[in-house]
Amino acid sequence: MSELLDTVLKTVDEKLGEDIVVIDMSKVSPFTDYFVVATARNIRHAQSLAEAVEQEAAKYGYQVRLREGEKDSTWVLVDLNEVIVHIFTADTRKVYRLEALWADQPQYSYPR
Repeated sequence: MSELLDTVLKTVDEKLGEDIVVIDMSKVSPFTDYFVVATARNIRHAQSLAEAVEQEAAKYGYQVRLREGEKDSTWVLVDLNEVIVHIFTADTRKVYRLEALWADQPQYSYPR
């Protein structure tokens, strides 16, 4: 596990993100190694989780390549290059089903 991935997982967990799943994308993606998928309790919580991830990553010198998801978005994406974090509200996560879409890639729940 990379330092960045570990930092992201601990941050999302500490900020009460739910149902955290890591998808290993290293064998199929030229632009990232991991997807982290988590559920937020509501839109405001999703924004708060994204901000916390950005702040913690910055403490260790990692740059945000891209952030998607406006203030009222039910899906916030934080692209940290080797780790892309997807934060959903529960209903939106059920719609997009990233774990099912990438079911052929190694996945694990956090904490293990």
